[in-house]
Amino acid sequence: MSQQGDRPATTDDWWGRLYDESARDTGPAGTPDDTIDDRFDSAADTLGGGDDVPSTRTYGHAVDAIAVDDDEDDAGDDEDEGVGPASRPPAWWESPGGHPVTRTPAPAPEPAPAPEPSVPTPAPVAPAPLTPRPRAPWEPPPAAFDPTDPAADPTPKPPPPPAAPRDPRAPDPRPPAPASPPPAPAPAARISHVGDSPPTYEAEPTALPAADAEELDQLVADTVLDGARYGTYTLRAASLRGDSARYRGEPRRDALLTARFGAGPGALVLVAVATGARATEGAHLSAADACRWIGGAVGRSHSRLAEDIRAGRRGDLKSGLHRLTDRSYGKLRARAAELGRDPEEYTASLRCLLLSADPDCRTRVFFGVGGGGLFRLRDGAWQDLEPLVPEPSEIRGAPVVGYGSVPTGARAATEQTPDGDRLTMDLEITKAPGPLVEEPVPPPPEPFRFRASVARPGDTLLLTSVGLAEPLRGVPALGDELAARWADGEPPGLATYLADVALRAKGYADDRTAVGVWEA
Repeated sequence: MSQQGDRPATTDDWWGRLYDESARDTGPAGTPDDTIDDRFDSAADTLGGGDDVPSTRTYGHAVDAIAVDDDEDDAGDDEDEGVGPASRPPAWWESPGGHPVTRTPAPAPEPAPAPEPSVPTPAPVAPAPLTPRPRAPWEPPPAAFDPTDPAADPTPKPPPPPAAPRDPRAPDPRPPAPASPPPAPAPAARISHVGDSPPTYEAEPTALPAADAEELDQLVADTVLDGARYGTYTLRAASLRGDSARYRGEPRRDALLTARFGAGPGALVLVAVATGARATEGAHLSAADACRWIGGAVGRSHSRLAEDIRAGRRGDLKSGLHRLTDRSYGKLRARAAELGRDPEEYTASLRCLLLSADPDCRTRVFFGVGGGGLFRLRDGAWQDLEPLVPEPSEIRGAPVVGYGSVPTGARAATEQTPDGDRLTMDLEITKAPGPLVEEPVPPPPEPFRFRASVARPGDTLLLTSVGLAEPLRGVPALGDELAARWADGEPPGLATYLADVALRAKGYADDRTAVGVWEA
């Protein structure tokens, strides 16, 4: 497009001429009204006023081009009112013949190119290595590359060559596979009872004994546990209430005393176990008194007793301990008289162990009166060491000297007169007759038991009350189970020992007290 009298404008300087200072203003015309037609005429005059350059406008993406012929700008009159001078050329939509409309046909589609001859496809080029992306905090770290791991190497490996067939008659060159070790045996579960059926009562305490606000010192605990180690032995002691007493809320009738007298190698350890009479009131009190009084008697004579044990004087030990036991039972009978009760009701069975603290002394002394058990575990088998009790017909209790004792032998010939009277100090003085006893003298309630034995390394000595001695003798499975648990010879801990002693058997629900001595 070009203005009249100017040189034709090129496409390159169109924007320059449009915004050049010398270009004619295309703003609103000097007419009173500024209409769309005025603006269109102004734009048409600006873009080109020459007769030889047609104006072409393209809108959007339409394929039709509208060509406006500027040669007829002055032809015809404008029929609209207030549009502008009469010399304005009509718009292309006003008169069909005023401004010819030329529609440019759509270009024909180009023919498809002929297929080129096939050429070999070049080998793909490996892409350039990508820049590693920073790892997010929540992503796991990449696995470390192990060059020695065949699976971690991404390079493809050629397949291994096929192995040559091996002669079956030739020896196998491969080393024999190591034999897998046998699986470790699972630890056997510890049982809580022996026998075909569980005991009648529950295993745990149910009811507490009745208490008196003024006599709280007479209460006894459900379970007592103690232990020590001296010389070459380890001591374990436990006393627990029976299942029936736990169910009925009765106190424990068994009493346990562990005491050490002296210090160093000359020290003496006493363990006393007492059981009150069954079905009697205050049975736990008589058992406690028996332990306390025998403990006091041994404590006052512990130096002489320790010396006799180390020297092996069994005769002196037997007579001395017999005398101390009689004194303790004499106090029990006196206590029964104070309470206004029969001596047979306020009594208890008593069993004791004396152990020297000297590492060079392995003599173990047992003594006592009443029922119970003394066992020894040696080489995996139990031995019953309970001293034999003579038959009642064989028991000849010797009364106290001066009250009807009859000397025998040569001494009888020198201490008696021809009439049978006993002489005192051979001074020919006749002894006064003894007191009149209208009722027969009662026989001793229980014979005195005594045993001294030498322990061997690996032995286990077990002193028990009646509550554990009876099932050990009546239920072989109980002894077998305890022997299996203590087969290694190592003393168990206090808690383990208590669980072992509490191993129950149906039909045996009395209190249990057991003292174990493990020899190193």
